[in-house]
Amino acid sequence: MKKVAIIMGSDSDFPVVKNAASTLKSFGVEYECHVMSAHRSPELAAEYAKNAKANGFGVIICAAGMAAHLAGVVAGHTTLPVIGIPCKGANFDGMDALLATVQMPSGIPVATVAVDGAKNAAILAVQMLAITDEGLAEKLEAEKAKMLEGVKQKDAAMQEKIKEL
Repeated sequence: MKKVAIIMGSDSDFPVVKNAASTLKSFGVEYECHVMSAHRSPELAAEYAKNAKANGFGVIICAAGMAAHLAGVVAGHTTLPVIGIPCKGANFDGMDALLATVQMPSGIPVATVAVDGAKNAAILAVQMLAITDEGLAEKLEAEKAKMLEGVKQKDAAMQEKIKEL
């Protein structure tokens, strides 16, 4: 099975990123997690991205706030799918990171999830890997079934509350 690389622009992004890591772990997907900056260590980020495929990775998740160029820098140096997690910052509530992550030039796509949407980034990575991994596909189906049951239980509880009105 291919691994997932998780790269964050700063260790301050870890409270968001840990949700991606724990989600990947719950699906049994191996991952690595690193701090690399598009601005403070661009050579390191570029080198990691260039070698990611040869190192057994199938997807790269990048989390960054503020200018949030990390996902784009990484995507510019690999043919692997890159998923960007824009992180909330102090000034614009994550809108700056969202726009920087989603507005990529033609030919350098970055799949972008919601601001601080690390769990969805991990699930999207699992879905990408599941295209060629039937075991992961089955785990995703089971997770969807669990969500359906959860919704049905909540609806049943709501019906009981409505009867009490």
